[in-house]
Amino acid sequence: MRRIAVEEAFITSEILGGWKAVLDGRTPEPGFVAMGKCLLGPAGKPLIDKLLDLGSGRIAHMDAVGIDMQVLSLTAPGVQVFNPAEAARLAAESNDILAEAVKAHPTRFAGLTAIAPQDPAAAVREMERGARILGGHGVIINSHTSGEYLDLPKYWPILEAAEALDLPIYLHPREPGSQMVAPFLDYGLYFATWGFSAETGLHAMRLIMSGALERFPRLRIVLGHLGEGIPYYLPRIDNRYALQVKLGATAKLPKKPSEYFRESFYVTTAGITFLPSLRLCLDELGAERVLFAADYPYEDDGESVRFIDEVALTAGERRKICETNAVKVFKLDF
Repeated sequence: MRRIAVEEAFITSEILGGWKAVLDGRTPEPGFVAMGKCLLGPAGKPLIDKLLDLGSGRIAHMDAVGIDMQVLSLTAPGVQVFNPAEAARLAAESNDILAEAVKAHPTRFAGLTAIAPQDPAAAVREMERGARILGGHGVIINSHTSGEYLDLPKYWPILEAAEALDLPIYLHPREPGSQMVAPFLDYGLYFATWGFSAETGLHAMRLIMSGALERFPRLRIVLGHLGEGIPYYLPRIDNRYALQVKLGATAKLPKKPSEYFRESFYVTTAGITFLPSLRLCLDELGAERVLFAADYPYEDDGESVRFIDEVALTAGERRKICETNAVKVFKLDF
């Protein structure tokens, strides 16, 4: 059994420099400012060094902890804090760098294509280039773009292209947008403790409730952190949705929200090494919908490996989570 970790991050030097330029500008997003002070300060240097490494150092670490392959993606917020032209250029350059790393280590790395949702037409072209030329196995979108979500019709060309190209979208968290972030800024709540899941869970729910998944039924979306809390709430979501329809607060969809979630979403173990949470997802979604991830370098991937190796699972569940689901969802062909 191979351990394939599917939410593993990297960054390029130019994007890192671009972040610093944005933070020095006049109107950066407050959440990005708060996160930047932490990640780009002295305390964040060890993380940055690991994010920049797409070579022997990363592979040596994978060998040490027991991870056979990383599915790599551009770390949050990626290019989604730049103007459209710069974002598209930097996304393409990062995809070229990632493709070279995968080419150098084809049995150890696979990649997800970064796009700039700011320019949906350019994003679609980059998705096509990533899939057909660079060998990308999916698309990374670091949640909101200037506070906007993929349920808006202006972004539907991206969803349409993902469905047509049969590319899963990894919907990765970032700090809440400007119109949402104010009450999260206290106590560090904008960060991964709470704000990331609250923001990305909202994004996923907007895709469900807007009817986007009814329009694009073959779309596949991957959520980290065991579904950003949504699997826990599925019964209540359905229950309150039915009431909202009766009261006229919500348009009626052909299916229950939970049905769209179970049909279109996959979840990963990134950042969660807790059996009750994992078991709930297995019971609610089935073992075919859960994938192993370590969230390197932000989490202790050695702990992630120990957990998935030792936790009380059947042999079939463990193999699906660690290997076969990733091969199927991301069409890994090594």
